Amino acid sequence: MCKLLLPLIAAGALAAQIVTPGPQVLTFLSSVDDSDQPYAIYVPKPFDPARRYPLVISLHGSGSNHRLNLRRVFGKGNLPLETDSDATHYFPALKTVDFIVASPFARGSMGYQGIPESDVYAVLEDVKRRFPIDEDRVYLTGLSMGGGGTLWLGLTRPDVWAAIAPVCASTPPWAEELAGNALNVPVRLFHGDQDPAVPVESSRRWHKQFLDLGVKAEYVEYPGVRHNSWDPAYKDGAIFDWFANFQRQRHPERVRFATRAYKYGSAYWVKLDGIAPGALASIDARFTGKNRLEVATAGVDGFTLELTGHPIFAAGSPLAVTIDGTALRARPAATVSFRRTAKGWQAGRLALPATAKRAGAEGPLPEALAARHIYVYGTADQPGDEELKRRRDTAATASDWSSPRARLMLSFAVKADRQVTGRDLETSNLVLFGTRETNSLIAKYADRFPLALERSAADYGLVFVAPIDHGHYAVVSSGLPWWTGAEAAKRPGLRYEPLPYRVLQTFPDFVLFKGSLGNVLAEGTFDREWYLPAEAAEKVKASGTVMVPQRAAVK
Repeated sequence: MCKLLLPLIAAGALAAQIVTPGPQVLTFLSSVDDSDQPYAIYVPKPFDPARRYPLVISLHGSGSNHRLNLRRVFGKGNLPLETDSDATHYFPALKTVDFIVASPFARGSMGYQGIPESDVYAVLEDVKRRFPIDEDRVYLTGLSMGGGGTLWLGLTRPDVWAAIAPVCASTPPWAEELAGNALNVPVRLFHGDQDPAVPVESSRRWHKQFLDLGVKAEYVEYPGVRHNSWDPAYKDGAIFDWFANFQRQRHPERVRFATRAYKYGSAYWVKLDGIAPGALASIDARFTGKNRLEVATAGVDGFTLELTGHPIFAAGSPLAVTIDGTALRARPAATVSFRRTAKGWQAGRLALPATAKRAGAEGPLPEALAARHIYVYGTADQPGDEELKRRRDTAATASDWSSPRARLMLSFAVKADRQVTGRDLETSNLVLFGTRETNSLIAKYADRFPLALERSAADYGLVFVAPIDHGHYAVVSSGLPWWTGAEAAKRPGLRYEPLPYRVLQTFPDFVLFKGSLGNVLAEGTFDREWYLPAEAAEKVKASGTVMVPQRAAVK
């Protein structure tokens, strides 16, 4: 088919579909649990399928939903004496703006990491599939829990967004160290100085940190306002006027980017090819002239520069690149790679061993639960009825992420090991309970696992993650379930997340405890090739309860 016809066909398809202007609810099919997930959307009137529209993604707070949040971002709060339940039933008249606005549901109140995070990007893709979107004018805002989500999504993938606006942000752990990633993303923070739920000092600290790092950040603080700063922040749809000032920088002169994960391994024209597990890796790359770059790194073993289309790059001419003080010349190419060697930095792509950590096979534990997964209890040792019920109940407890306070739109399969099909193994991560003696799937993958709990270790709990077939993960929970004693342990985590999930969100690659999570004997991150680090190995072996298979012995 002629490439010139494709834009015409796409425009014709959009013109042919029926587009209803105004606020409404749409759904997308989630690959996580095969469910239809809702999101609220506003479509401008009149709608012109021949033009491309700016898009605002707006994230709701804890205890709220997509419908209420669409009202909020337009400055439409509840009427006097109107409950959230009543306000959810209808959309009021909204200000006419020249934006498409989408508000994901995010499964309820569980933050915007893991599955809700992937839902936000699924909504973004679904909106782009349905409507003509200007990808250089995609904006992100949110309130409270959604404000924290705005910071997390905005900082982990800064090259997606033209600008972000967090409102009284309840910040997720590990976000502040990424503040410098917003170098090319304008930020506007809002907070009430009497906020009893999220202390105002949080936004003040964020604002100072942004300014210290050279980020274009504004901060609006409302005297006397409590935990409803979205009311003045979004009044009369003012946020759209602010967003209209910005477009995404596709090719910034300087890219500063930090990450702990290959999952968030690139920004703009920089991609990290090798990072140290569990540590913060950073790169600061800037053009100092035509085809001249200076690069500073920390915790980076290799990186690639993709310079196609950059206005300061001249195709056909060599590159002069200084990396951590070492001057190198690179061949004329739009894509160039560099790797750290024993002799220092050299041109060339970093080659990772087949068993090395990489995107989709790097952990930590929460990553296994961030996608489609199945909870599996063991029957290999032919347990009696009472024991079988206990095992099934343990797996079911782990699979139920809801709480009396928050009912979440999630549904995960719970199966006995003998019920897991080949299709399950091809499509899902596995959460396996038991030991190699009790669970046939743990036995199946035992030679690949870096740890194993002795079956006799009744008062211990071991949980770890490891890669298995088809690009999937297995989480193994042996002995006491990973959430045993979690409330008393008071591990960090977002308060609105359900307990088993909230606790697991705080784990690195492995945790070994005795009696309860209040008595952790060892926890940490496996090294680049999923080996147990020496210091952790000593602690694990000292317990006398954990086997360290030969393949995972300390190198």
